[in-house]
Amino acid sequence: MKAMILAAGRGDRMRPLTDHCPKPLLKAGGKPLIVHHIERLAAAGIRELVINHAHLGDQIEAWLGGGAQWGVSISYSPEREALETGGGIFKALPLLGSAPFLVLNGDIWTDFDFSRLIHLEPKGLAYLVLVDNPEHNPKGDFALGQGRVSSEGEERLTFSGIGVYRPALFANCEVGPFPLAPLLRNAMERGLVGGEHFRGDWLDIGTPQRLLELDFRLREITVTLY
Repeated sequence: MKAMILAAGRGDRMRPLTDHCPKPLLKAGGKPLIVHHIERLAAAGIRELVINHAHLGDQIEAWLGGGAQWGVSISYSPEREALETGGGIFKALPLLGSAPFLVLNGDIWTDFDFSRLIHLEPKGLAYLVLVDNPEHNPKGDFALGQGRVSSEGEERLTFSGIGVYRPALFANCEVGPFPLAPLLRNAMERGLVGGEHFRGDWLDIGTPQRLLELDFRLREITVTLY
């Protein structure tokens, strides 16, 4: 399975940190956020990665190169303007191939075991990993019942930014910026989105304060272990 890391967002909420550094290269625990992802994907056995970028994307390519340092192969999907999540994935489809592929947001941190998804064949068009609602998203995004994800429901969870998609989810899309959520909701209405509730560690690194908290947490873990 190939994996795509979404890294094209400007990170306005992280300013001024992102004025001169792309958000995926901001460090926590002594290494860039995106490197935490690459290491976990490599440990899970995923070797072919695609990374999209826009804002200061040349820095991302210069920092990561071809991925040999982590035992992976990285292809890049540059965007002149940020194409949003849906548009960014659609543009990268030629690099992702015809099989189901994993996508994860570059601005999260998690201890999710990606090896569990390597051989996943979605029974439909998509498979989403959902988490408990954080303080900044108390109403959640979607509902989960009997392994299927829906737009409406009493017990709502938050989309983690981790999903497996079939290329067919993007059928009839056109090049340009567009969000992913409407495509998912359309597929949900047809019962074509599965999912799970992940109860492990997950953080949305959307503000400088959350980045600082993650950095402290990871450094504390390092000190405790070593």
